[in-house]
Order: sequence, then structure tokens, then C-alpha cells
Amino acid sequence: MNLDYTPDMFNQALIIIESKVLEMGGKELEKLELPTSQRNSGDRLNSEMLRETSYDVKELDAYITANEPLLVPDQRAAYNAILTQIEKKTSGTIFLDAPDGTGKTFVINLLLAKIRHQSKITITVASSGIAATLVHGGRTAHSTLKLPLKFLENQTHLCSITKGTGEAKVLQECELVVWDECTMAHRYALEALNHTLQDLRNNGKNMGGVVVLIAGDFRQTLPVIPKGTMPDELKTCLKSSYLWRHVASLTGAQV
Repeated sequence: MNLDYTPDMFNQALIIIESKVLEMGGKELEKLELPTSQRNSGDRLNSEMLRETSYDVKELDAYITANEPLLVPDQRAAYNAILTQIEKKTSGTIFLDAPDGTGKTFVINLLLAKIRHQSKITITVASSGIAATLVHGGRTAHSTLKLPLKFLENQTHLCSITKGTGEAKVLQECELVVWDECTMAHRYALEALNHTLQDLRNNGKNMGGVVVLIAGDFRQTLPVIPKGTMPDELKTCLKSSYLWRHVASLTGAQV
């Protein structure tokens, strides 16, 4: 039997494929040089929310059950402290100062599983593509947060995320933002996230009242400034930001 395919059927198939690609890699078909679907605003809104909420609760439960007992005392202390801050809705930024071998990624992935198991939304990004593949549901910070390509002195920077979009809805609903290898990022990138969260959530508190977990190791990675000097790198690193005085640090010994 021959089936007559209509343009609408092709479009619906493309929407299904694109939704899966977005879920797995955070990219639209157009960016992969593939045929694009025709979506209305509701479709785009739903696709972003779907990506951050479509987790198998049974798999998450099994992951938590298997890995929580493996936490060493210092890891458990950090893990519990961060969960408590989220549960109490105490906004703030936490920095995991984590040299190699301290189990940073293990703790982060367990936190993500725990929060998602509670049907809460968390956004997970990293400063590099490689780092993004190591955290569950991770994507690069620039593609997810729509960070500016260039940062200029004496300007207020914002992420290119518009109210009413799927990206905005996720940032408004999330209870945790995780940014791994954040020590590689320009301080204006973190400030752009702060201004954007305040705007989207209509909340003047730091990071718009949401808990932001940043992680990395200043001993190993600093922002890369083309033709820049060490003073240039220090000037652009997170510790030079006005936000840093509001950051609670957990040292490597605790992670």
C-alpha cells in the first residue's frame, strides 16, 4: 500500500528528530546543515523544557542508590551543604575549588541526579566542549547561555536570551545552574549570567535568587586572552569580578 506523505507529516518527523538532537546535543538541525523543521513558538518553548525535564526517574534513583554510599566524608559534606541550600531556597553562588583527583565531577553528577530525581530543573554547562561531555546533560556555556562573543570594558553584558523563549523559561524555572571549568571563563561571562537571571526572574538578588554552582581550578586554567599578558589574564578572571565577594568557596579538601 502506498502512503501519500504530506508536507505536514515531513515537518512533524523533523520536529521529532530535532527534539531528540536538542536533547542529546543541544543543537538545532540548521546548525548541523540538515533540513529544518517549521516550529511555532509553543513548539520551541516545549522543546527546551522537554530537554531539561525528560529524565528517567527509575534510572536516576538507581544511580543515586549506587553512588551516594561511595561519597567520602568531605565529598558528602559538600554534597549535603549544596542540597540544603537548594532545599531552603537560599540563593547564592558556590565555588568548588577542585584540583584533579578530588572527585569534583562525581559529586556534580550525583547532585544533578538528586535534583532531577526531585523533578526540579537544573541547567548544566561547561566552559569547554570536553568538560561538557563529562557532566550529565552538559552543554557548552556559550551555546546554552547565549553569551556575548566579545566583552567590552565598562559595559553591562547580557546573555542573548529573550523573555518568552524556551531558554528564558528554563532559566526562570531552574533551581540550580552548574558551570564546570568556570575558571576558564571571562569574568564578564559570569556577570552576564547574573544580569540575565536578575532580569528574567525579576529578582534583584545575586543570580536572580537561584543557586549557582561554579567549579574549577585556578591553579590550572585561567581565561585565555589572545596576545594578553599575565596581568591581563588576572584582570579578566572570576576573582576580579565584583561578584566574587559574594561567592562561598569549598576547598579541594572538602570536595
